[in-house]
Amino acid sequence: MKPVLIIRTGRAPDNIRGRHGDFPHWFRICTGLRLQQLQVIDVAAGEALPPVQDVAGAMITGSAAMVTERATWSERTAGWIRNAMDVELPLFGVCYGHQLMAHALGGRVDYLPGGREIGTQPIELLDAAASDSLACTLPASFRAHTTHEQSVLEPPPGSAVLARSARDPHQLLRHGPEAISTQFHPEFNAEVMRAYIKRKHADMQREGADPKQAFGNVAATPVARQLLRQFARQNKWSHAAACG
Repeated sequence: MKPVLIIRTGRAPDNIRGRHGDFPHWFRICTGLRLQQLQVIDVAAGEALPPVQDVAGAMITGSAAMVTERATWSERTAGWIRNAMDVELPLFGVCYGHQLMAHALGGRVDYLPGGREIGTQPIELLDAAASDSLACTLPASFRAHTTHEQSVLEPPPGSAVLARSARDPHQLLRHGPEAISTQFHPEFNAEVMRAYIKRKHADMQREGADPKQAFGNVAATPVARQLLRQFARQNKWSHAAACG
């Protein structure tokens, strides 16, 4: 059986990782995949990705890195994404993964105007979602967790914009029949979101945001979490009924 890749582009901060686990664990729990189905490739640490023909699909994690840094490992991963798109490999990018997919396919990534977006946000579905094989299952609006400074400012040619938030018009993108990406974090639970707000407390205050208000607004995001699980089920990787 071909493995499903978790392409690891970074790590959760030490204090969060120690208490809540790390990106691969969150993705596994949310998708319902078994450990033996998964292969974690730490591209940020220099690990090589296998040929696209040797895997069943891939999920690309978030990172504290910036796509605009054009790190060697990041650009190498962007090339792998292009190869994966050529064979219509199932892909799901999250945050940095979302931005890297857009960059790889000809979009433009840079700092989000107005500063970072962090906390539980209302996400609004757009008209294009009605005909999307995955997004068509979503309600017109739902909550999702966010934490990012950079964003997709211009989607790649041919990519469909499926959802937006008040601050970011490109929260959910469809890049091809098997490739989708989210700026928001479907793999986060509420406790992880609160931990990120605590960690970014000083930065938020310096930028004029209200961390106490953001902390108080954190809520469960079952619809966003369902999106990642449904992607796994759609590709027959998982039959999990829920995503913790």
